[in-house]
This record gives sequence, C-alpha cells and structure tokens, in this order.
Amino acid sequence: MVQETWKFINSGHHDAATNMALDECLLNWHSEGKIPPTLRFYGWSKPSLTIGQFQKTKKTINFDGITKHNADFVRRLTGGSAVLHDDELTYSIVIKESHPQIPQSVTEAYYILSKGVLEGYKELGIDVNYAIPERQMLKDRSAVCFEKTAYYEMIVDGKKISGNAQTRKDGVLLQHGSIPMNINEDMLFDMFKFSSDALRNRQQRNFSKKAISIDSITNQSHTYEMLVDAFLKGFKTGLHIDTEPLVLTDADWQEVSQLANDKYRSNSWNYMLKKERAHIGEANR
Repeated sequence: MVQETWKFINSGHHDAATNMALDECLLNWHSEGKIPPTLRFYGWSKPSLTIGQFQKTKKTINFDGITKHNADFVRRLTGGSAVLHDDELTYSIVIKESHPQIPQSVTEAYYILSKGVLEGYKELGIDVNYAIPERQMLKDRSAVCFEKTAYYEMIVDGKKISGNAQTRKDGVLLQHGSIPMNINEDMLFDMFKFSSDALRNRQQRNFSKKAISIDSITNQSHTYEMLVDAFLKGFKTGLHIDTEPLVLTDADWQEVSQLANDKYRSNSWNYMLKKERAHIGEANR
C-alpha cells in the first residue's frame, strides 16, 4: 500500500480565537488547493471553553465562571457540546470529502480519522476502545461534551478519554479533537449553570464515573511534547500516511490573525444565534 504524504504542523500554544481561526484557514487553504490533507497539533495559552456552532449559551454557560478562571471563550466552527481545553493536546485534520478514504457517512468518517487517535493512545501504553453508545445515551443532550460519548470516540474501562467534533464546508471535512492529560473538574463545572448547588455537586460526582484523562489512567505525568511524539506516530500508523512540515508564511499568519479578530473574537459569532452569524469573517475571502 502506497502511503500518502500529508502536511503536518505543530503550531504550539495560542489563544482560543487564534486556534479556531487557524483551523478554519487550513480548511480554506485545502479547499483552494493551496495545501494537501493536513494534520495539526496545538495547545491553548490559557484555559478555554469552546462551544459547538449550534449550541446556545444563555441557559447553559456560566460566564462568571469563565471570568473567575481568566479563561477564553469561543464558538467552534464544528458542532457538538462545550469542551474545556486546558492541559491537553488538540489535533485537527482537514481533508477533502471526495478523498477516496473518506466515507460519506459522518460516523464512518469519524471511525476512519479516529484510527490515528486510537494508535496514539497505544503508543502511550493505554488500551482504548471505540465507544458504541447505548440507544439511551444517544438521546442524552448534556451541555458538557465529556459527559457523553459518541460513536468511535475513545473510552477506557467505560470512561470517555477523548472527544471529537466535525464539520464539512466547501468540499472539505474538518475534524478536531481534545486529548486531555488532566481534567480540572472544579474549573469545568464552574463554567456551567445549574439549578442548584446540590445538582451541580451530584453531576460533578457522577462526572468522574464518565470521563478520565491520560495522567489519571496511567498514574504518570505527561507533557505536551510527549503527546506530540506519541500521537504523530499514532496518526501515521492509523491513517497509513507520511508527513512533511507545513511552514506558514507571515502572510498566512496575517490571514489567521484577521480571521481571529473579525470572527472568533466577535460577540456576534460567539453569542448570537446561527441566523445572526451568517457570513461573519467571510468578507475578505
């Protein structure tokens, strides 16, 4: 089997708006034929709560908690529920929907692309499995991403260990995912609204039964660099690819910065309903 060569970029730690803008720029550049399929690894310069493109904020997000922890807040281009990004490795992939290895089915595309995540955990010595939720779990509409599993996400002993989200735009599939080394449960639950302290405490107690992190499962401390090494090997194995570096020019970073300012730092994108967010950040494309 001939291995395809993808671009790879480890863009390091940035604020939430820059991280989301770079993912969207990679999608745009791939759609325009400027770059081949690309794998990106990145981190977050401060704790950041991201919400799905269609998620409402008024009834679920506690913005006082976000302020308390000096955290960033941003709406993703992808769907899904809210995710707290902190001590973790985040990955993103952009690839054409028409690519011969990409199924039309969303869940099957998750399966193919998440093979890299599976192999990355194996590199760390963690025995993970794909999550196939029960019918009732699929009906769960929790606002907190790591409270529920979806098809082909990773679980260890029945606990979720990573989360993924996906969108398709301009013929390109963007998938990105959170691979936490640690989860600060107190910070996470400070960022959501609950009808009572008793409900918050009960759900937080239950959370530890539903989610786990790399350091918790291994009883070892990991670094961002350790995860980059493990998961780059994992994606190469799982997706049968080689990689070569993607180096961004000053003009590329200027485009990312402008999109971050125009879209991902705007109140309109982050707080308004979908119909009020149409075409934000697209004026210069």
